[in-house]
Amino acid sequence: MPLPKKIKKEDIVKAALEIIKTENLDDLTARRLAEALNCSVQPIFYNFATMDELKALVLDTIYQIYKNYMDFGAQQPQPYKGMGIAYVRFARDYPNYFRIIFMSKTDLTAEDFISKDSVGQTVLKHGMAFTGLDREAQKQFHLKVWIFTHGLASLVASGTARLDDVEVDALLTNTVREMIIGHKTLEKETHHA
Repeated sequence: MPLPKKIKKEDIVKAALEIIKTENLDDLTARRLAEALNCSVQPIFYNFATMDELKALVLDTIYQIYKNYMDFGAQQPQPYKGMGIAYVRFARDYPNYFRIIFMSKTDLTAEDFISKDSVGQTVLKHGMAFTGLDREAQKQFHLKVWIFTHGLASLVASGTARLDDVEVDALLTNTVREMIIGHKTLEKETHHA
């Protein structure tokens, strides 16, 4: 009689990620996972004490996928725009992952949301280099850019709009340019008033 195949932690996480590409995280159960892995629930609870522990690792893995997209965007010739394009690309490539991370209820303010982690800090740094604004002014400016970019990404993730990288690039380039002109015009008006 052949030995049963050993199901590793990585196999379980990989199966969970596949399931939630199209299903809600709340619908991820031990039984659903066991079915996908063609095993009993025993290997799942051998590797994870609880489903919450597994879901936390799945969320960390999704976030790492997102972070890899953003790191790639930061390496582009225009990193501020590159990270905006990467944000929308992540929403297009992984719409359910995007919804899980960015379209779920949170207690964070919009300003906290955009600067809460290393990705947000990198975006702000590249934004400051692009606009020439100081950190506080860049945070306020980027909040508007993020709201626009998040709107694009949400439209893409929900299937409401299909935008390729060229279209996203043009929308970001034109809109951010207009935002900068508006910001500098308001700044001049405020200084001359």
